[in-house]
Amino acid sequence: MQQSSNNANGEMASANPVRRVAVVGTGAIGASWTALYLARGLDVVVANPNPGAEARLRRYVDSAWQALTLMGVSHKGSPEHLSFTADPSTAVSQAEFVQECAPEDVNLKIKLFAQLDAAAPVETIIASSSSSLPMSVIQSQCAHPARCVIGHPFNPPHIVPLVEVVGGAKTSPETIERATTFYRAIGRKPIHVRKEVLGHVANRLQAALYREVASLIEQQVVDVADADAAVCWGPGLRWGIMGPNLLFHLGGGEGGIHHFMEHLARPIAACWKDLGNPDLTPELQETIINGVLEEAGNRTLDMLTRERDELLLGLLRLRSKLAKTRTTKQRSRTPVSGSQKKPRTPTGRS
Repeated sequence: MQQSSNNANGEMASANPVRRVAVVGTGAIGASWTALYLARGLDVVVANPNPGAEARLRRYVDSAWQALTLMGVSHKGSPEHLSFTADPSTAVSQAEFVQECAPEDVNLKIKLFAQLDAAAPVETIIASSSSSLPMSVIQSQCAHPARCVIGHPFNPPHIVPLVEVVGGAKTSPETIERATTFYRAIGRKPIHVRKEVLGHVANRLQAALYREVASLIEQQVVDVADADAAVCWGPGLRWGIMGPNLLFHLGGGEGGIHHFMEHLARPIAACWKDLGNPDLTPELQETIINGVLEEAGNRTLDMLTRERDELLLGLLRLRSKLAKTRTTKQRSRTPVSGSQKKPRTPTGRS
């Protein structure tokens, strides 16, 4: 796979040879991946043996297309480039990249990966969207395990850019590099997770935060709505712009991260010893469920989903706009090469 980029219209640069992607599984994650790949101008063949799966998938793609249009669709992007089959082997037989999105069942994924490995061209990467299972186990029955890798998205993949790329014991460095290049080419933000750990990275961070949220609710420090408000109107706003390490660099003032570590990190570390470790008992679950339903009020799941996606799209558009402005300013400050600037061309002469 050659180096490639994603242009302003969301189109993959022609240097990237991947034009045909197979998606195996059409749940929420598989459907979202499918919509994204179609928007990036790729031909997508999807496999799911369940009755009614194709109709549900096409409805999802249609509903996601408005959001994708706002983010930028390739001039080649179209839902018409979607084809469907019940057979995973058929789907991957001519694919140049495979995104597996089957249920989180380790035995199912081991068997499925062996099937996909036997059917896909040997140079094709087979990526799993698994949120928790290790690739070392998933690839264990494959004849070509070096091309197997985790490509775990954050829901919904067609909007949230993060993709966690995780190799298994037999995954080649080339596969890691090629998968990372591919995801970056379609406008994602891939990170390389260098060791296999349960839940990869983002879900572990999410779990750590939610453990304390549950503990504070259990201790009646806050109710459910106030716990949500504390996150989304406080650090959550900043986390949508910069990660915690870079934010603490700012928090250190003129001394930056050095000052933070020397003088401000200890109070945070002291809190670690006091953080909760609750059991998710039926009583605590009921408390959280009742609190969530009260917080949601009359808003249906569809309404909440639209609200979430509209805000995410607004943030992503703002970040993209600011990034372009920053790039333009940096280019304008770049001095002309050579010891002197080029002389201005006299008016009226070429």
